[in-house]
Amino acid sequence: MNVQMMKRFAHGAVVPVAMLLLWQAMSTFGWINPQILPSPVAVVVKWVEYLIPMEAYTPEAGNYLVWMFSGELPHDAWASLSRVLGGFAIGAGLALPLGLLMGTNKTIYKLFDPLVQVLRPIPPIAYIPLAILWFGLGNPPAFFLISIGSFFPVLMNTIAGVRQVDGIYIRAARNLGASQMTMFRRVILPAATPYILAGARIGMGTAFIVVIVAEMIAVNSGLGFRILEAREYFWSDKIIAGMFTIGLFGLAIDIAMNALNNHLLQWHRGLEH
Repeated sequence: MNVQMMKRFAHGAVVPVAMLLLWQAMSTFGWINPQILPSPVAVVVKWVEYLIPMEAYTPEAGNYLVWMFSGELPHDAWASLSRVLGGFAIGAGLALPLGLLMGTNKTIYKLFDPLVQVLRPIPPIAYIPLAILWFGLGNPPAFFLISIGSFFPVLMNTIAGVRQVDGIYIRAARNLGASQMTMFRRVILPAATPYILAGARIGMGTAFIVVIVAEMIAVNSGLGFRILEAREYFWSDKIIAGMFTIGLFGLAIDIAMNALNNHLLQWHRGLEH
């Protein structure tokens, strides 16, 4: 298993490594303006400074722990991650029960579907003026925007999952005398779980996109705020360092969500063992 993971990692790293080498070569030969696009080495140096500022380290005091977490990056990363998790919990927590109700009850579906179809195409960014008017600045508007961004992917996938349950399972459960609650717990919910988890994965990715936009406008901390600050001072290396940090966080979240899906869906015939 470890050998397969290493092979998969090596295979997936070919294109990124080649692009980095080409980028570094273009910077070395002066084919690109370093003020516009600094070299990968300069970005890595700035990323390390962003993570651990050397002036914060005092060897005589021995404060290694303080030194490791004294940079802007750990604080910004934690601020962004906490907003993502909080906003996603709100959005998914509201979308899941509503999606289950709309998927299982035709009357509720007919009542809420027109409103959902009107609001769903509106991007979360369009709510920014209202979010600032309603909640001011700080974390509340960020949580509001992130919850909207994660709400609809979870809702639509939950509805689709419930409505796509094979009728054979429903009829078999009824013939065996299963009650409505037993059918929901033992048939409908397990069958819809792959769709729900897929929606949660998409919703988490959307939440991380929205948090960066929210931090650029309504918040004075986080990765998005730091990128906007670097733009004002024309710190291209710090902008790209922040962008790569966002990408690494997105990759880590996606890997974690994929691992959770594989763990919860070990029974699913679509997974490879």
